[in-house]
This record gives sequence, structure tokens and C-alpha cells, in this order.
Amino acid sequence: MAYLTQSVHWQFVGLVLGFVGWIIMASISGVNDWRIWYVDNQTVITGGMAWVGVWRTCFNSHILDSAEICKSIGLTDSFTPPEIAAAQVLCMTAIGVGVVANLVAGYAMRNAILGVDGGHVRLAFVMAGSLFWLTAVCTLVPVIWNMSSVLANLTIDFPPDFYLPSAPVKQEVGPGIGFGIGSACLLIVSGLLLLCCRYPKTKMPMSGETGHFEKIVSDEGFLGVIKESMDEGKINPAFESDNH
Repeated sequence: MAYLTQSVHWQFVGLVLGFVGWIIMASISGVNDWRIWYVDNQTVITGGMAWVGVWRTCFNSHILDSAEICKSIGLTDSFTPPEIAAAQVLCMTAIGVGVVANLVAGYAMRNAILGVDGGHVRLAFVMAGSLFWLTAVCTLVPVIWNMSSVLANLTIDFPPDFYLPSAPVKQEVGPGIGFGIGSACLLIVSGLLLLCCRYPKTKMPMSGETGHFEKIVSDEGFLGVIKESMDEGKINPAFESDNH
């Protein structure tokens, strides 16, 4: 296992990509610009543009109490569309699964670097890769669902205190959805690299007083190839006595 650390370079890259993808995914779950709405009435909404996220909607206004007005979107609110409700649940699930995936991948990398195996290093990498893929799925489903709703220009029946119409003039895909797709791609690549972990073919030198042995180790174990080289000039005293 001392040579296992030489074969996990791609798994280290996968761990870094998975961590970065998870950070991006956790960040976009709280942003407000999954959808960009354009409305006709600019009396309250300055510029006629509002931002709709997973947890709240925001717009700028010059006649209300504050420059930026934000209203929360609850999971159990009657006006909450199914794609936003699903995004709230799946984003929280993805954050939790991503935490476990990073911990398992870090544990596997730590054991690989320290040469501690016990038959669990590859299993831990496989588990981490599978969890990163599950995180990617929990990210892609709400992102793609909300993107399709934007492209179809679906409506949301906001209550009157939101100051938003149920149907915008037009709506666009916001940066939040784009970053969500990017984070899911990083998580998929990360999972693939972690799942590709294999035990390498290595040479393990063993030295002794009378010779030098080399054993070739592979996934199946010892291949049975043993090479012995004797130090030149060393003769067993028993053979000398027989010759005399």
C-alpha cells in the first residue's frame, strides 16, 4: 500500500472538482436570479425588471420604503409552483449529500496518502463518487425544470403584496441556472474520476542478507514472479567444506 499514493492523482483532482462543484451548488441555491422577469408596470418596479429565485423574489423600487424589495417564497405557500418547491427540497438534499461525499472522499484520500488500506480505500472512493453523482442529480433536476419553465414562459400567481403580475411580458434564464448546470458538470466529472480508482501494478523491493527479491503485485494479488539476485562473492561455508 506504500505505492497506492502514486496512483490516486486523478482521484485527488476528482476530490477538488467535487468540492468546487459542491460550493457552487450551495451558493446558487440561495441566489435570487434563477429567473429574470420583465413587466410592463414600472410604477413600483423600477426598470420593469424583477428577479425570481428559489427562496425569494426581489426588485428595485424608488417609491417603496427601501431601494430593494424582497419577498420570501415558502415551500407550503399556495402560489409556489412545483418546480420551485422541488428546487427548495432538492437543493437542501444536494447540500447534505455533498457534505457526506466530500467527507468520504477526504477519508479515502487520507488513507491512500498514508498507505492505510485494509481493503477499504477503493470502496470509499466508489462511495464518494456515487454520492457526488447523486448530488449532481439533485442539482440538475431543479435547474433543468426551472429552465424549461422559463423557456415556456410559465406564470406564477404571486399574491398582491409581491407587486408582481402573474405573467411577465417575458422572462429569461438567470445566471443562477447557468452556474447550477456548471456545478452539476463538475460533480459528474468528479464522480467519474473517483469511480475509476484501481489498485496499481507496483514493484515492492525486499532486501535481506543473502539476496534481493522483487514481487509484482496487481489487483489479483501476487503474480508469482520472484526474482532473486545473490551478492557476488558470497559462498556458503558448507559448500567450501564439501569441496575440500
